[in-house]
Amino acid sequence: MSLYGALFTGISGLNAMSAALSATSNNIANVNTIGYKADSAIFSTLLTTNGDPKQFASGGVTANKLQGVDQQGLIQNASSSTDLAISGDGFFTIATTPTASSTASQTLYTRSGAFEPDNNGYLKNTSGFYLLGWQLDNQGNLPTNRAALVPINLNALTGTAQPTTTMNLHANLASSDTPVATYNPGDMAAGTVTPGFSRTIQVNDTQGGAQQLEVDFVKTAANQWNYEIQYAGPAGNVTSGNPIAQGVLTFNPDGSLFQINGGLTSPTITIPFNTATSGLNPQNITINFGSPGQITGVTQFNSPSTLISSGVDGALFGGLTGVQVNDVGQVIAVFDNGVTRAVYQLPLATFQNPNGLTAVNGNAYQQSNDSGVPSLVVAKTAGSGAIAASALEASTVDLATEFTNLITTQRAYSASARIITTADDMLQELEQIKR
Repeated sequence: MSLYGALFTGISGLNAMSAALSATSNNIANVNTIGYKADSAIFSTLLTTNGDPKQFASGGVTANKLQGVDQQGLIQNASSSTDLAISGDGFFTIATTPTASSTASQTLYTRSGAFEPDNNGYLKNTSGFYLLGWQLDNQGNLPTNRAALVPINLNALTGTAQPTTTMNLHANLASSDTPVATYNPGDMAAGTVTPGFSRTIQVNDTQGGAQQLEVDFVKTAANQWNYEIQYAGPAGNVTSGNPIAQGVLTFNPDGSLFQINGGLTSPTITIPFNTATSGLNPQNITINFGSPGQITGVTQFNSPSTLISSGVDGALFGGLTGVQVNDVGQVIAVFDNGVTRAVYQLPLATFQNPNGLTAVNGNAYQQSNDSGVPSLVVAKTAGSGAIAASALEASTVDLATEFTNLITTQRAYSASARIITTADDMLQELEQIKR
């Protein structure tokens, strides 16, 4: 190897150590950056040889960047419910603008999950990127087109209601009541027969309003009671008169329920709402009188008739109070009427080679030929990780390691500089020969 070759070897060492110092400095600067993945410098030799293994070859060193994108950072608790971390593989899908379909918007990927609503309600992280997800339908189903990602917008969630579909009755009908002499279905609604027991129960319609149903009972024979259900709201709201439903309950000698309408299943009634006047479609409600042979619902004992309890599902209109994110990435809206509803699904983007992603400003990455194309999957499926809400992923930088790298890099840089000064001294000696 010539003296000039030694000079260039020293220069390559200076360049390689400068690159290593750059990686170490960048790591130290980002020790507190959320979701940051530490880089490292990997050195490889550069040789120029004439093919003779006995001859010294001119050479040097080069530094290559090795990304640690696939390394897991420590999951730490955070205060906001929209602070998100990923435990395992995958990336949040983000966009540079809140209009994901815009040609000006670029799709990127990140592990930096410090998301907060902006003034328009879009979830945006501290780098200014907008979180993307799938919008769910009213039943919580994913869209057929899994490429149809939309920005997560909390302002689009205003309120919700849940109609009643089931009514549970827990009551006692007095066995000592005297059966009426005659009864025809509809007599209680018509006022020709006085109910032996009557209660009004509130149910919820599909628009979050309250509707009243009156449940009437009259004893018609030993261990037998007929019931009628009346709509107690404005008559114009329904298309037919009362009763809207009627039937018969029979009881065992021990006071437990025997049959409902001659069978063992709970009946389903229909409130025949008039859409033109009420704005509501007909609504089906299952009336649970209890289980035959048990005393879990309506019973007949020698005690005054009373409604012990009633329960209906559904809820009146409620406003949005907040959102939650579960471990599979469902964004769940929480309303002040107690209703919760999944409105978005956050996908995780996985890559065959995550370390091949191209880093961009804002602690984000973009797809490259080395990374392969992303697969958008639901968290905790297809090898992807779980999503942790109210948590953030810490940087993977280890300060002890980085400070050690600083020392070794500085020493190697000084040694490479000594190669250059030594080769320079030898060249000066060579020049003195002519004198």
